Amino acid sequence: MINQISQSIILGLAQGLGEFLPISSSGHLVIIPWLFNFSDPGLAFDVALHAGTLIAVLTYFWQDIIEIIRIAFFKKTKVTSQEIIYKKNTLWLLAIATVPGVLAGYFLENQAETAFRNPMLVAIALAIAGWFLYLADKYMQHRKNLKEIGWKESLAIGLSQAVAIIPGISRSGATITTGLFAGLDRKSAARFSFLLSAPIIFGATVLKLPHLIKEGLSLPIIIGVAVSTVSGYLAIKYLIKFVERTSYKIFFWYRLFLAIVICIVFLTRV
Repeated sequence: MINQISQSIILGLAQGLGEFLPISSSGHLVIIPWLFNFSDPGLAFDVALHAGTLIAVLTYFWQDIIEIIRIAFFKKTKVTSQEIIYKKNTLWLLAIATVPGVLAGYFLENQAETAFRNPMLVAIALAIAGWFLYLADKYMQHRKNLKEIGWKESLAIGLSQAVAIIPGISRSGATITTGLFAGLDRKSAARFSFLLSAPIIFGATVLKLPHLIKEGLSLPIIIGVAVSTVSGYLAIKYLIKFVERTSYKIFFWYRLFLAIVICIVFLTRV
């Protein structure tokens, strides 16, 4: 039981931090068990971890989500409690951006659970996607805010989210990178990415929820949910503060370092 609890904590951290930091939660959930020979925790545990990150994003953005819905259907207000201005069509822009990810999940689910989970593929995806993040962060002009996002930017960000079905690409990394290439400032790119995560995580959680209900709750699952929730919330909160003061460069170097470690371990195990 102690071993299962330790595993739950480690994987909960990987999911919570990796879902929102641009480092790929799915890539870490492939690589960590591979590196340390973890036993398979089962599909119910995977669902529980996603539920934890869903709780995290809804907890952090609940006021924003209510504001976006209220603006879309009722009356526009000047600012949210966090002083972020939204447009009347922000809800529909998020919906547009969600569609590609939903389609990718529907048509490529089997590949995502099998062929895409190769450690070397994860390493390549980590390095290449990290390089694009570095380029977008360093060389693009970051002048647009959330109110300046249009349907073209939303569709582009949504398409990048679909590509992130490959472990190692990173859903948040891909959407933040595309937002930066579209000219969004660092904070707006992160916030739009996090808001966009809510419907896609919700859909994935609901789709696989019967597995969790069937297997029931256990102490490792409860711990995994708690850890992914808390770490996910902190990742959202402090990434937004971090990129306001600096850049995303550190995540490129982390991804490159991890990719090199994976390659070394893979080649020495052959």
